[in-house]
Amino acid sequence: MKETFYELIGEAVCRERLTNGLEVCVVPKPGYAKKYAFFSTRYGGMDTRFCLDGQWLNTPAGIAHYLEHKMFDTREGNALQELAKNGAEPNAFTANAMTAYYFDSTEHFEENLRILLSFVSIPYFTDESVAKEQGIIGQEIRMIEDNPDWQIYTRMLRAMYHRHAARTSIAGTVESIAEITADTLYDCHKAFYTPANMILTVVGDVDPVHVIDLANRVLPKLSGPIIERDYGTEPETVAEKETVLEMEVSAPQFLAGFKCAPAAEGDDYMRAAILGDMASDILLGESSALYQRLYEQGLINPSFGGAFEMMPGVAYLYAGGDSKDANAVTAAILREAARIAAEGVDEDYFRRIRKASFGANLRGLNSFENIAVTLTEGYFHGYDPLRFPEVFESITPEDVAAFLKANVTAERMVLSRIVPKQ
Repeated sequence: MKETFYELIGEAVCRERLTNGLEVCVVPKPGYAKKYAFFSTRYGGMDTRFCLDGQWLNTPAGIAHYLEHKMFDTREGNALQELAKNGAEPNAFTANAMTAYYFDSTEHFEENLRILLSFVSIPYFTDESVAKEQGIIGQEIRMIEDNPDWQIYTRMLRAMYHRHAARTSIAGTVESIAEITADTLYDCHKAFYTPANMILTVVGDVDPVHVIDLANRVLPKLSGPIIERDYGTEPETVAEKETVLEMEVSAPQFLAGFKCAPAAEGDDYMRAAILGDMASDILLGESSALYQRLYEQGLINPSFGGAFEMMPGVAYLYAGGDSKDANAVTAAILREAARIAAEGVDEDYFRRIRKASFGANLRGLNSFENIAVTLTEGYFHGYDPLRFPEVFESITPEDVAAFLKANVTAERMVLSRIVPKQ
């Protein structure tokens, strides 16, 4: 077992790769009563096309999310109920590029960890239970399709990307999930729920040796191969400049998305994520000159905000909220980005934003869940996320200006709008 101590943030992490390929990460927290376990696979809503046993499979949109729901079924009953009886608080989620199952508890931790590892690694599906779940998830999909925030965001991604799987909804559609069978679920589990494609992260006052011993006893001794995936080739251009949808909303809403150059896996991925976040804050944050001007002009309200997102082969910056004149706001965003690119970032402002962003990363270490998610994402993308202090030190105002010049342009922009029904 390798233990790494990060002096700049005062954290230690124990890591070991098991013989079956599973990565195990333990973050010791002596004296804390709560213990947190996070078991994740590098498989999410984007992974609909992949090669299994020499054959390319095209699976229905939403199948990773569907599989997450069904994984709690066991021959003996339901793993959620079993964990709850042991005093644990379990849950799960599906993202674009990962699916995770987790719990926290103050007692019976090793028994709860055994349950978690067991039900995630041993699938149990029947045609009857799969059919029943279609109705439940179908209702969820109809509910989110009525949500303006969901519609404006997913329509932005569809406008931005021609073919990349990022344009596919994690939940899928009522029509796509109707195609899911027990056999397709077993195929996806076989492909992606295999030790070499997964990571177990535990945070709390636990013995790393006991965690590793339990994982060795419960999980399969061998792993399947790493699966080749096809996310679709993607040009630099956007697919559609603007999309408009009428809904029952009280005020017009918009999202402006900017299709950014994706980063390679590894250390570059972490640096690109931090740089993109800082560029977003400098351009669009509440303390920015742009935000203050737009607010004073009545073009935005407190709903306005921006962010930078990344996933495999994809990166984009977006901003939006309620506005009576989305075109005026987007024009102002483009002008401000061009001004910063030409004149540079004010040094004092840059230092304030960098300090605030660094502080947010540091505060994240107070959350067991955030630690586990951060370590998991770092492992899946090939970097060590706890070395973020070094990355922050390497980023300059010139890097931010160059990022905005390259990415926040009219050519890379799409506009997604929702307007009140007439």
